[in-house]
Amino acid sequence: MPPYAFSTLNDMPPQVFSVKTIYSMSFMMVIFSVAYYSAHYGLSKRATWRDRYTWIWLTFDAMTHFSWEAIFLWNSILGRTAFGNSGLLVDMVKEYALADYRWGLADPTIVSLEILTVLCAGPMACYILKQLSADDPARHYWIIILCTAEIYGTWMTFCPEWLTGNQNLVTSNPLYFWFYLTFMNGIWIVVPLVLLWDSYRYVSNSLRFAQKERPTGWSR
Repeated sequence: MPPYAFSTLNDMPPQVFSVKTIYSMSFMMVIFSVAYYSAHYGLSKRATWRDRYTWIWLTFDAMTHFSWEAIFLWNSILGRTAFGNSGLLVDMVKEYALADYRWGLADPTIVSLEILTVLCAGPMACYILKQLSADDPARHYWIIILCTAEIYGTWMTFCPEWLTGNQNLVTSNPLYFWFYLTFMNGIWIVVPLVLLWDSYRYVSNSLRFAQKERPTGWSR
């Protein structure tokens, strides 16, 4: 049971903002600002608006994985929990754990997903950034893999909770439900879906063009 003097998580007082809330949001805004302005240095001036938005998202994605998610994973692997530790990034994990209690106790499902996220998805995002900077069209293959993994990871994060009645999720607090759970996780579905569609169009159009230009009688 949660270490609160309440029968359920949704019985907690409807506190909205705290000091930890403010600097947690500020930290995420700093990450986004770095991602946004880095596009001016990592991409050529000839880059399309699609490439710029892709760069911003991939940078934001990688920095999120390598910061507070990595801190959560590091503490979990060492046998510690966010609720039992302190520190700037750990406190941000604890702040989010007020919305999803599993993050405060190193839930095995979350830890398993974050192993793949931090060790695979983060480096893959950086590799795609390198390809994007070089305008390498092969990036679309890796974008499809990364975005599929991000969507699947979000599904596996919440589907077990939906099937068990959201026992670890706080849905009564508007900040926790609408911003932490809905918005902050929703962008990891909406943005990857958009990038998936864009890369699918690029790959499919390229294959159709190659097929159309294939010489008569050519065989594989």
